[in-house]
Amino acid sequence: MSAQNARVALVTGASSGIGEATVERLLAQGFIVYAGARRIERMSGIEQRGAHTMSLDVTDDASMTDAVAQILEERNRIDVLVNNAGYGSYGSIEEVPLEEARRQFEVNVFGLARLTQLVLPAMREKRSGRIINVSSIGGRIYEPLGAWYHATKFSVEGLSDSLRLEVAPFGIDVTIIQPGPVRTEWNTIARDSMVTVSGEGPYADVARRPKTREAVPASAKTVVGARRLLSDRAMDRLMKRVLTGD
Repeated sequence: MSAQNARVALVTGASSGIGEATVERLLAQGFIVYAGARRIERMSGIEQRGAHTMSLDVTDDASMTDAVAQILEERNRIDVLVNNAGYGSYGSIEEVPLEEARRQFEVNVFGLARLTQLVLPAMREKRSGRIINVSSIGGRIYEPLGAWYHATKFSVEGLSDSLRLEVAPFGIDVTIIQPGPVRTEWNTIARDSMVTVSGEGPYADVARRPKTREAVPASAKTVVGARRLLSDRAMDRLMKRVLTGD
């Protein structure tokens, strides 16, 4: 594929871990890759392998706006957005300051959503594109001392499912990636924050306790059961029929 016709991808959180590996895979597949992260100095390796590195802070609207504008000016297209930037900060709900909880949402949810808003007009114009949101198995399960992180990932799951239905008529697809435990810098950050916030005090010896979720009335149980049994595509078709009557 010629450089003029090569597909263009933007990957966030590309300075390490899953983001860095994603950049390398896309380069190998012939993509023109723009790799964004706050710590641009840590992306020299992927820059040498062909990535276009850029300073990108998903908590800074100007940073995100400038990054997307630069790519569109240089390439006139963005075919793939990989929303990978994110982090986990652990500790009990009682002890984690709300300022830190809000920051997790700012990085893991609102940054993802804002970049999606910025790339969608160009994708809609070309009537093609793919948005890949890196969630987590933490968007499906839960654990003590991880409530704020899990809340952000449950949000990413719901946002992505709704978004997929919204943009499908424009030829745009949305994919959710749900990594399990991966040995990256993420684990160190999450573990250190948990020890700092809740390593002492009433939650130091917290043990797993059964948690329940009850859907009422019976019609709600039916919907929840359908969501558990149906694939995402099947659920999309069901929701479309419910909403449009088709």
